[in-house]
Amino acid sequence: MPIKTKALQKTAPDAPFKVVDIERRDPREDDVVIDIKAAGICHSDIHTIRNEWGEAHFPLTVGHEIAGVVSAVGDKVTKFKVGDRVGVGCLVNSCGECEQCQAGMEQNCLNGGVGTYNSKDVDGTITQGGYAQKVVVNENFVLNIPDSLDFDVAAPLLCAGITTYSPLARWNVQEGDKVAIVGLGGLGHMGVQIAVAKGADVTVLSRTSRKEKEAKELGAARILATNEEEDFFKNHRGEFDFILSTISAQYDLEAYLGLLKPRGIMSVVGLPPEALSLRMNRIIGGGKVLTGNNIGGIAETQEMLDFCAEHGFGAVIEKVSVDEVDAAYDRVVAGDVKFRFVIDTETFPA
Repeated sequence: MPIKTKALQKTAPDAPFKVVDIERRDPREDDVVIDIKAAGICHSDIHTIRNEWGEAHFPLTVGHEIAGVVSAVGDKVTKFKVGDRVGVGCLVNSCGECEQCQAGMEQNCLNGGVGTYNSKDVDGTITQGGYAQKVVVNENFVLNIPDSLDFDVAAPLLCAGITTYSPLARWNVQEGDKVAIVGLGGLGHMGVQIAVAKGADVTVLSRTSRKEKEAKELGAARILATNEEEDFFKNHRGEFDFILSTISAQYDLEAYLGLLKPRGIMSVVGLPPEALSLRMNRIIGGGKVLTGNNIGGIAETQEMLDFCAEHGFGAVIEKVSVDEVDAAYDRVVAGDVKFRFVIDTETFPA
């Protein structure tokens, strides 16, 4: 039988969130049923449901930072049991057969992975996300949440955590590397903590020094304010081994590339709305690398969760109730959150 659950849903981009009953699919033999304890708010949720990334499928429930407890499992599930602490991130299915899936990079599925929301599932329905009390997910796309991580600080790791962990791992950032994290928001604050845990010498680059206290509390050695120092990009030319850019607005890409040492690497995880200008001599000179990164695969996401637990940190969050989500969206857009909002699912009405 399909499972009914309460969820936050929008019927149009400018409509408010409303609590409604939605149906999750009748659990299959390889499915896990999860009672959701915390659901993170990602800026991607906002872009999607406000039609900023194209027409969304309404009515829609978003949310791909999900943490909770297994309440039921299908007959052929082998990886989880009732009572397990689990999470679900940005993917809920992929073909499992293509070169990318076989390599553990389901996020790059050549036949099109299935996103946690606003995506066409294998049965033709549109997936509905984690702003809800329950979700049903194939066991291969469920993660173990270590006991030392509370649900609310673990939930944002399923997107913000893996988005920043993956490039730092891919490019083997290690002890002694001089690393710059550009932007100290939902992504940047995770990048700082992960790079510090890897032993890097971490600098936060921000337009102002307003967040200096927060940066140092997260483990950064310093914060440099790009708008407060005359000739900033000239003064700090060739200073960093690795730059992680989380900026989602327009910026001077060439100027930041100039901060890299020869053979340095700049990985971009922020998504500006318009194209950035780049002359090829800015990467040819010095043999620099400009690369991008999305999320990681399921195995790497588990690796990230275990890494965060081992080093004793999660996301820095503010909890909100289900009736505060519209206001929380406006605060995210205004940059008024430290550093991620998480929905307390216990605040759904009975």
